[in-house]
Amino acid sequence: MRGWVVREWCEPDAMEWAEIELPTVQGNQVKIQIESAALNFLDTLMIRGQYQVKPNLPFTPGVEIAGTIIEAGPDSQFSAGERVCGLIDHGGFAEQVVTADTQLLKLPDAIDAVTGSVIPVVYPTAWCALKLRANLQPGESVLVHAGAGGVGSACLQLARHWGAPVFVTAGSEEKRQLCLQQGAQAAFAYDDNWHEQIKNLTGGKGVDVVVDNVGGEVTNQSVRALAWGGRLTIVGFAGGDIANIPANRLLLKNASAMGVMWGGYQINQPAEVQPTIDGIFNLLEKDLIKPVISARYALGDAPQALRDLAQRNTHGKVVLVPDGYR
Repeated sequence: MRGWVVREWCEPDAMEWAEIELPTVQGNQVKIQIESAALNFLDTLMIRGQYQVKPNLPFTPGVEIAGTIIEAGPDSQFSAGERVCGLIDHGGFAEQVVTADTQLLKLPDAIDAVTGSVIPVVYPTAWCALKLRANLQPGESVLVHAGAGGVGSACLQLARHWGAPVFVTAGSEEKRQLCLQQGAQAAFAYDDNWHEQIKNLTGGKGVDVVVDNVGGEVTNQSVRALAWGGRLTIVGFAGGDIANIPANRLLLKNASAMGVMWGGYQINQPAEVQPTIDGIFNLLEKDLIKPVISARYALGDAPQALRDLAQRNTHGKVVLVPDGYR
């Protein structure tokens, strides 16, 4: 089968479209016919060797997939013919992949493969940030940075479903309008005096929860926007810089800053995984939340898709679809 191969740390255009020989399925492993693979900002970092997890070279990038099992190992919980989605280590930008079944979720019949492929990262991350980490309560308010992105749009939808007024930042007028259409109370440009505007809109209180996907100075200003007892959740650093958080402002506000790493729950807090996934699938099947998918690219167009993602030319989620499933 064919897929994209990274032979040395590189930019997207230097990846190689090549024949790949998959390993033999063993133990609890399965072989999946990939019907859709979603892109994430971490993919752009991983192929450059800048992500915190560095696969052994050569490797095939892509961590978020959906498809149908075509072969299951003797110890697998799944069987050939079952539909699954999952967050895998790498290998998703290909026609097939072999992976451990512990990285997979059974995909409900009502959810198609493209939708399934965009679920494993952004919605659990958003749920984790808002509920498992920030413990969002009824009536509390939320500020979401990069509100038009994958995690941002998932946070906006979940927080609105749970009754929270949501404010967002986004990098273009088009993206801000998309956030307003999704139910945001207000949407700000990054160069707006948004922390003061949010205080005015909340009667001087500030927001109870911030979901920060950006980092750098945005993180520092977020602390200023927090209410008494507010919680800053740190999801990522799409802006490129890691902030030096002003701890004195946390102290004065009785506030807290915390990291969000959904990928670590399977190992460290496995009891939280299935209830989170069940809750997300339940909302999806009832059409109470709906992934924002801005673009579908052919699998062979992965370099262009990665460039568009890195250059902020997309919003919501972007997927690669192999020939035959478009």
